[in-house]
Amino acid sequence: QSVFERDLKAPFGRLKMGEITHEDLRALCDKIVERGAPATAVHAREVVQMVYRYAIERGHRCENPADLVRPTSIARFQPRDRSLSPEEIKLLYHYLERVSTAPTIRLAVKLLLLTMLRKSELVEAVWEEINFTEAVWTIPAERMKRRNPHNIYLSNQALDIFVALKTCAGGSRYVLPSRYDPDIPMSKATLNQVTSLAYKAAQNDNKPLGKFTVHDLRRTASTLLHEAGYNTDWIEKCLAHEQKGVRAVYNKAEYAEQRRAMLQDWADMIDRWTTRPGVQERGVG
Repeated sequence: QSVFERDLKAPFGRLKMGEITHEDLRALCDKIVERGAPATAVHAREVVQMVYRYAIERGHRCENPADLVRPTSIARFQPRDRSLSPEEIKLLYHYLERVSTAPTIRLAVKLLLLTMLRKSELVEAVWEEINFTEAVWTIPAERMKRRNPHNIYLSNQALDIFVALKTCAGGSRYVLPSRYDPDIPMSKATLNQVTSLAYKAAQNDNKPLGKFTVHDLRRTASTLLHEAGYNTDWIEKCLAHEQKGVRAVYNKAEYAEQRRAMLQDWADMIDRWTTRPGVQERGVG
């Protein structure tokens, strides 16, 4: 229903079934992919396919435009194990400064990497959640869709970004307000678009920055912190992963001090990778 309302109703809603061609459907899917939503584009194609199949089975004579728009021609999905190397993080930071976007969007991408959060958790953030004095960001349970609030212990670098974003937000209650309406948050697709611009710009310069998604930044932080020897429980708490089974029963610790120290170490690691000509480093401390 949501895909129909958002993506299909306006272009196709007033057309007769025989008037919609496979070229029309492909153009629409390409447009959805360009805004950073390939899964939605495939879903839109499936909705059109099902509607036409239903009509054809009930005697309507028309071609199904989805038959000539194969899902694999719309988008090819990467395996969900992508994480960036320190060298790729350096390139990401470099090309974020070169692509055409607002300074607040560049800061938002960096903040996701620093805090290990999901895209929606940042985009929907409001200023009441940020405690500048204690350097902690508390996301309420209802916004986390879990039983308890989630604390993010802010590194000095993350705190500096929040100070900059506060200056840019004006009077909006949102950390990242829409550029067109300060009473609503920025679109989640915006972050997809800018990361796509960054890796494509790098690839155009023949730099080794492979394709990645915004969600891969979480996996990147988890992978590199594990490789550096940090405790899995601390990392899982930062990711707000709910533990299950016997381990969840016995492990109620929040590891606040350890997480704060680890996230500061993580921010310092990123600084070293992005500001020095060097390469990789490994190991806690």
